Amino acid sequence: MKKLSALFAIIVLALGIVPAGASAPLAGMPPVLDQNDIYSADRPNHLSPVVKDMPERVYVPNHTSNTISVIDPKTFKVIATWKTPRGPQHVVPSWDLKTLWVNDNEGNFLTPINPMTVTLGKSVAVHDPYNLYFTPNGKYAIVMAEADRQLVFRDPHTMAIRKTVPVKCDGLNHADWSKDGTFFVATCEFSGELMLVDTAKMKVLKYAKIPTTYNKQPMPQDIKISPDGSTFYVADMMSDGIWTMPADNFGSFGFIKTGKAAHGEYVTRDSKNLLITNRGEGSVSVLRFSDNALVAKWKIPGGGSPDMGGISADGKEFWVSGRYNNEVYVFDIEHGKFLTKIAVGKEPHGLSIYPQPGRYSLGHTGVFR
Repeated sequence: MKKLSALFAIIVLALGIVPAGASAPLAGMPPVLDQNDIYSADRPNHLSPVVKDMPERVYVPNHTSNTISVIDPKTFKVIATWKTPRGPQHVVPSWDLKTLWVNDNEGNFLTPINPMTVTLGKSVAVHDPYNLYFTPNGKYAIVMAEADRQLVFRDPHTMAIRKTVPVKCDGLNHADWSKDGTFFVATCEFSGELMLVDTAKMKVLKYAKIPTTYNKQPMPQDIKISPDGSTFYVADMMSDGIWTMPADNFGSFGFIKTGKAAHGEYVTRDSKNLLITNRGEGSVSVLRFSDNALVAKWKIPGGGSPDMGGISADGKEFWVSGRYNNEVYVFDIEHGKFLTKIAVGKEPHGLSIYPQPGRYSLGHTGVFR
C-alpha cells in the first residue's frame, strides 16, 4: 500500500495534478525545493553559477547625497562613490541575478549596476520607483510607486509598462510572496494597511487594517514570510514590533514587541532566525521562528538608526544602513555582536551586499528563493 501511495504521488507531481483544497503554484515559478523551508536555496555560499564569479561588494544608496557608496566588505573601506539621479532609495537584485537596479525615485529613474564589473550603467526612465520587486516566475518587475499610489507591472529587462494597478492605500512600500507564489502581501506605510494581491491576475483582492497600539496609527514597513510559508511577519515602526499574520488568514494578527521603530527584516542563512532592525533605538532583535521567541538583542555602541541591508554570502555578517547617522553598521551573526561603523553619504537607505546565495531574486535589497 505504501509503494502504491508513493507511486501515486510521483504520478500526481509528474502530471501537475493539484490535490483538492490546494492551489496550483504560480505558473513558471521554479519549484519549491523544500516545503518546510522556502529559503533552503539560500544556504551559506550556495551561489548560483550566474553570480559565483562576481566580486563581493556592498552597494549603499545615499538618498540625500544622490550617490552610491561601494564598500569592500573584506577591508570595510569605501572604494568608490558614484553619482546617481536624484533620490536613490534601494539597490535591488534582478530576478535573473545579473543586474542590480538603483531606485532613483525622486529623479524618476532606475539605474543599472553590473555587479560582475562593478560599474554603473545608463539610467532607464521609470516614474516614482520607490521600491522594486519581481514576480517569482520572473515574468514581471513590480515598481512600488508610493507617491503615485500604483503597482506598476513592467518588463523585467526593459522596464516597459505591462499593467498599471491603482491602489486605495497610502505609502505602498514593501512586499513578500506566499510559498506557492500565487499571491503577495504588500504594506501601506501611511494608512496602516496591508494589501493582498493576486500575482497572475495582477489584481488587488482585499485590504486589511492593522490594529492600533499605544493610540498610534500603525506604520508597517518590511514584511517577510516564515520558512515554512505559514506566517507573514510585518515590521511596524509606530507599534515598535512585529505583527504576525497567518498566510491562510489575511487580516488576522498577533503581535511581538521588539524595539523602538521596528523597520527591516532578514532571514538568517540557516532559516532559524529573523533579524529585525529597530531604527528608533539603534538595535537589532533576533526572533526564533520555531516559537516566535526573542532570543537576543544586538545594540549599536553609542546608538544609531539601522534601516535596510542584507546578510553576507557566508551568512556570518549582517550589513545595514544607518539611515540618520550617515554610516553603515556591520554585525557578527555567529557571535551576536557589533563589529564596526563605516562612514558613507547622507541618509543611506536600502543597501545591498552582493552576490548572495539563491536561485532567483524577488527584489528589494535581496530576497532570494
